Amino acid sequence: MQRKGQAVLEAFIDAVTWDEAVGQITRWGADHQSRYVCICNVHSVVTTTSDVEFKIAVNNADMATPDGAPIAWALRRLGHSTQERINGPDLMMKYLQEAERLDQVVFFYGSTESTLAKLRVTLAKQFPRLRIGGTYSPPFRALSLEEDEQIIEMINGSGANVVFVGLGCPKQEKWMADHRGRINAVMIGVGAAFDYHAGVIKRAPIWWQRNGLEWLYRLGSEPRRLFKRYMVTNTLFVFGFLRQCVVAKLPAGDA
Repeated sequence: MQRKGQAVLEAFIDAVTWDEAVGQITRWGADHQSRYVCICNVHSVVTTTSDVEFKIAVNNADMATPDGAPIAWALRRLGHSTQERINGPDLMMKYLQEAERLDQVVFFYGSTESTLAKLRVTLAKQFPRLRIGGTYSPPFRALSLEEDEQIIEMINGSGANVVFVGLGCPKQEKWMADHRGRINAVMIGVGAAFDYHAGVIKRAPIWWQRNGLEWLYRLGSEPRRLFKRYMVTNTLFVFGFLRQCVVAKLPAGDA
C-alpha cells in the first residue's frame, strides 16, 4: 500500500480506510515483517511539537492512523474528504477478528498483570479460536539490556504476527521505534485499549464515540488525571492547526 496522507502539525498521518489499515496489518503480519503502527490522537500530534524523539518515532512509523475526531477532521480539511477516525480499541478488535480467521498469533505487551489476565478472559469469550502467543507486563522502570533481549526473545519465540503495545503515549511509540528490526512482528501502540477491553475502564457509549465526544466522556470519568491533557493540548491543537491552515494558504515566498 502506497502511503498517502498529510502532516497535521508536525506529525504525518496516513489517510486510510478501515479495510486498508486492517488489510495492511494482516499482510505485514503474515510475513512476520518488523513494522510499527502509531495511533495518533490530539495529544500525540501536539506532543510531536515539543518532543523530538517522539516526533521522529511517529514520522518514521510504517503507518500512523488518525485516532480522535479532531485528527480525522483535520485530514478531511486537508483534502481527504472521506477520512474516518481509525482508533486503537476498534482497530485492535477488527484485527483480532481477522487474526482468528487467518490463524495469526497475537501478543500483548504492557499494562498490568491483572489487566492482562482479565483481557485474556474477555478475548477467549469473543474470539474462542484466537491464538494468543503470550502476554507480558513490563516493570515500571528502565529495562536492562539483558532484560530487553529476553523480552525480544520471548516475543519472537511466541510466533507472534502482531504485538499490541499498551504502554501509553509517548513511551509506546518510542519503544516500538527502538524495537523495529528486532521484533519479527507488526507492533501496534494502542494506549488504553487493554483497559477498555478488559473492562477495567468503561468506554464512552457509541453515540459519544460517533459524535467526536469520547474525549469529553473520558475527561468526566478521570478529570484530575486528564484535565491537562485534554484542555491544554486541545487548545494547543486548535491554535496550531489554524496556524497551519493560514500558512498553507500564503504564497511560498511569504510563508
